[in-house]
Amino acid sequence: MKKLPVGTFINMGTIVIGTLIGLLVQQVFPESIQTITLLAVGLGILLIGAKMALKLPDELWIVFLLSLIIGGVFGELIGVKPFLDSCEIFIRENISIGQKKKFGEGLIAAFILFCASPITIIGAIEEGLQNKKDLLFVKSLLDGVMSIALASVYGIGVMFAIIPLLIIQGGFTQIAGNAKSLFTKNVLALISAVGGVLLIALSLKIMDIKDIPVGNLLPSLFFVVLLAWSFNKISLPKGR
Repeated sequence: MKKLPVGTFINMGTIVIGTLIGLLVQQVFPESIQTITLLAVGLGILLIGAKMALKLPDELWIVFLLSLIIGGVFGELIGVKPFLDSCEIFIRENISIGQKKKFGEGLIAAFILFCASPITIIGAIEEGLQNKKDLLFVKSLLDGVMSIALASVYGIGVMFAIIPLLIIQGGFTQIAGNAKSLFTKNVLALISAVGGVLLIALSLKIMDIKDIPVGNLLPSLFFVVLLAWSFNKISLPKGR
């Protein structure tokens, strides 16, 4: 019998609570406070993303670049951004809690922050293999605080990130026992680097420096794992 991803469920709970607090804050703070909060979040995300991306070893750059290119082209072809835009329209028409603007941007921001970091994968694997939840408890606290800041600006879209969080983080917990050998140092480094670049792109968008279609780059997180596994024996001999 497979164990339930308890750490992920707790993580989802802190995000929901944080989002609700953020929605209340959104109603109280003036627009100037929301703007400076957005800039502060953007700068923080920029630093986190840079630290994640710069840890990538030189021999992994080709797989890293291919993952971004293929993922971006794939995201453009399947229309990730239009899909998120349609979700935003649906929320505007059917959900009345809080302010409904910027749903898609809030969902993308929350998804990348909550699902694309190394602690997501490592914490989920630790829980699945050893039933250790320490990392996911720390992540839950951090995500809860970040969801307050994000929801105060973007609204309820942040809360909907718990759906991909359950699928990705909970999924890794479930399969960890059978997939331990797949998560080499190189794979984790590549996931971290791609996630870091997506965070950088997100921060530039948040701070209104460059309107990057971050949503269409999200499939890169899938392709980086696929390419790393495919070329591991040929291109990535180190770090096994």
